[in-house]
Formats: sequence, C-alpha cells, structure tokens
Amino acid sequence: MKKLDFRHGLDWLLATFALIASASVLQTFIIGKHFIIPTVLLVVAVFFGNLAWYGFKQVKWAQLLNFWCDLILTSHCFFALFWAKKYRELLGNTFEPVAVIFTLLLLALTWFYASKNQLFKRNN
Repeated sequence: MKKLDFRHGLDWLLATFALIASASVLQTFIIGKHFIIPTVLLVVAVFFGNLAWYGFKQVKWAQLLNFWCDLILTSHCFFALFWAKKYRELLGNTFEPVAVIFTLLLLALTWFYASKNQLFKRNN
C-alpha cells in the first residue's frame, strides 16, 4: 500500500484525530445529551479531516499545516517532560520513559514527513 509510508505519517495521525473527534461528537450528543459541545468538536473533526484529506492528495499547503501542527505537538510533549504535573501524576514512575519515547516518535515522524514530502526543498 502506497499510503502506508512516512510520506503520509502525519496525514494518518490527523485522520486518527479526526476520527476520535467524530466519535466524541457522537458520544457527547447521544450519551451526554449536550448540544453545544458537539458542535465545537465537529469543527475540530472537520478541520483535522480536511487537513488529512488534502495531505493525502499531496496538496502543499495542507502538508505544511500538518507539519507545523505536529511540530507544535512535539514541542508540547518536549516541554511536558519538564513541567507537566497532571501527566506525571497520571503515569507515575512510567511518565519519563513514556513521554520521552512518545516525543521522539513524534519528532521522527515530523522529520520524515518533511523530508519525504520535500516541504522545505529549495527551488534552484
């Protein structure tokens, strides 16, 4: 399958976020009986879904947005290593190994995505 390579790594990540947000829309609307919150979650699902869709189609602006979104997420995970309190309480002694591995995986995914899609290649 051509879509299962590093060229589409971030596209798959955003597609997963879109599916989770879509499931959250259904959960909060049907089970939670909320009517305002699902609308906001639907915006997130549509936004991530469109970024993933156009990323799979090799549209450069979507790929750049996917890259920058993941770079910010990777930065968030890196800074969480030093200042996170809730994650540390939740994971206990396993926080450092889990957070380091997750941060390094995101960093590798971001790096390979940018290089495989030649996002910052100079045109000479």
